[in-house]
Amino acid sequence: MWSIGFRPFYLLASAFSALSVLLWATQFSGVLPSAYLQGPLWHAHEMLFGFTLAVIAGFLLTAVRNWTGQSTPSGMPLMALAALWVAGRVLVLAPYPEAAAAVNAAFPIALAVAIGIPLVRSRNTRNYFFLGLLGMMAALAAGLHLALLGFAVLPPSLGIRLGLDVILFIMAVMAGRVVPMFTNNSVPGADARRNPLLERLALGSVVALLLAHLLQLPAAAVATISAAAAVAHGARLLLWNSWRTRSVSLVWILHAAYAWIVLHLVLRAAAAMSWIGDSHAVHALTVGAIGGLTIGMMTRTARGHTGRPLAADRWETAMFALVQVAALARVFGAMAPAAYLASVQLSALLWAMAFGLYAVRYWPVLTRSRLDGRPG
Repeated sequence: MWSIGFRPFYLLASAFSALSVLLWATQFSGVLPSAYLQGPLWHAHEMLFGFTLAVIAGFLLTAVRNWTGQSTPSGMPLMALAALWVAGRVLVLAPYPEAAAAVNAAFPIALAVAIGIPLVRSRNTRNYFFLGLLGMMAALAAGLHLALLGFAVLPPSLGIRLGLDVILFIMAVMAGRVVPMFTNNSVPGADARRNPLLERLALGSVVALLLAHLLQLPAAAVATISAAAAVAHGARLLLWNSWRTRSVSLVWILHAAYAWIVLHLVLRAAAAMSWIGDSHAVHALTVGAIGGLTIGMMTRTARGHTGRPLAADRWETAMFALVQVAALARVFGAMAPAAYLASVQLSALLWAMAFGLYAVRYWPVLTRSRLDGRPG
């Protein structure tokens, strides 16, 4: 359980995600009161700084060990890192806002230190940017809480928006690295390709969006950048020949998740022009893209690093489908005002089923030794 980062953090992320989304749906339906973080801010904060950062922690602690050949935290240091994450989840429900602010800002910093030491020791400069991105997440978490405490003038929602842009950039970078490779390795004749110029345009467009929100540019500028980004990421996805992956669940889920990024950017342009509500664009990113990419990568890396075949069974395929239907319900079902509440409730239930199923199915996988007897 405590031998490598993906084991505890994937379990924590999946179980917490299932439970917290059900709690949020109950709160949204008017059954439960709000805590320190009022209204949808708790839900947004916990999905971003709780669930998503936990998955990123599990992935990076494992990937950096492979990239560098150096050890990342295990045993007691890994337990301490997980305990810090758990403390952040508890404190946002408690009447201790200063402690919640400190702990939630500290976790990304602690994670950056955990992966930064092996990166620096091995001079793996290619991946130093992760340290900067984790530093930004820490600053955004601190800024959000400081705004709630009255020490900052920026609205807390800006911290969520900028944080989502940081996560979008991380997903775009990692998808560009691994999706074409996984596709070609798993699907004979897939011929997924990368174009260097298009790669720079796609990643640069996400940086431009982040800066647009940071600088509070006019809506027309945000819409233009979003539309251009949608074109760049759509062209990137086309080069990966997604239609050839439909028979390989462990691959198509990654392509489907990336397609939600393209849709998010289209909807984001429309929302900037006030043609639709911003919530639809946000949930295309969070439920469709983040949900799909996280459950796909959590399944693949857990299988690969425990000595299991890289092939999804019917339960894992069901998890992938549940997340996709949850995204469809939350983004498109909620466009009808009369169906809004029911769509939110249905989406939450489907999401909780998917990640709850992951926690149950992968508990014996993540808490036991590798099948091949190797360490890790």
